[in-house]
Amino acid sequence: MVTSAERLRRLLALVPYVVSRKVVSLSEAAAAFGMTERELIDDLNLAWCVELKAPEPYCPIDLSYEGGEITVSQAESIARPLRLAADEASALLVALRMLAEVPADGSAVGRLIAKIEGAAGASAAASSQVMIQVDSQNVRGLAAKISTALGAGRRLHLRHYVPGRAAPTERDVDPMRLLVVEGRTYLEGWCRLAEGVRLFRLDRILDLDVLDVPAEVPAEAEQKDVDAGLFRPSESDERVELELAADARWVAEYYPCESVTEAGEGRLRAVLRTPDTSWVRRLALRLGEDARVLAPAALADEVRAAAAEALALYT
Repeated sequence: MVTSAERLRRLLALVPYVVSRKVVSLSEAAAAFGMTERELIDDLNLAWCVELKAPEPYCPIDLSYEGGEITVSQAESIARPLRLAADEASALLVALRMLAEVPADGSAVGRLIAKIEGAAGASAAASSQVMIQVDSQNVRGLAAKISTALGAGRRLHLRHYVPGRAAPTERDVDPMRLLVVEGRTYLEGWCRLAEGVRLFRLDRILDLDVLDVPAEVPAEAEQKDVDAGLFRPSESDERVELELAADARWVAEYYPCESVTEAGEGRLRAVLRTPDTSWVRRLALRLGEDARVLAPAALADEVRAAAAEALALYT
């Protein structure tokens, strides 16, 4: 459901968009703003209700969309493109510099950064103090290979390391896209081993080959929504508290945690949420003395009982 505030922001962007182009088709404008033509017409009808004090007092915006083409006039007061605030410009520059780290034709990104820096002036100085360090040179080399595979529509074969497993896994993946989330570069693709869409952190890919086989991403494969991060726990999820020894500190990096605190002697206390604690139980059993479940109590009891049962097999 679109709120009135969101609709107003869209309308304030729509008017300058049409005015700068003189005449725009309904279909083109709807595609540019990610809405249907019906929604666009509703917004245009709303603009008819706006009255401005210039050029004359209480002068309504003059617009037309007859024949499928939009024209707008007498909207000088809101026809100028929206301006970014200093904090908005800084945030955008930081994001663009991160994007520039992804191997591709970065000329367009570079030109956009230069334009925003020029327009923002002194306000852009704060963003330049932020160090953007996305990935290593090896990761950039892998990303370049993946970009080649994406462009050629080829399947990938990779060896992928998962912390805590004895050996890396090998799998064929039909690549869908490269993306940067929270400073890390990921390959998103259809995994032939898991038969589903998976994300692979590039710094955990040990080896990668572009195969002479066409990529075949199923029609039902959907890109993951990562706008709010890779992991978005729910308040209804189970709250799990772990104590991790030095050799198991990687768990706090690998799994998204609500909080991580030092517990002394190289140990960590990590809190995370999950809708299914069965994987935590398996993880704790695999880590043995390097991990201890502190909460919930029922899960801690399950782990102790499973460990005792396993030990009984050896006595």
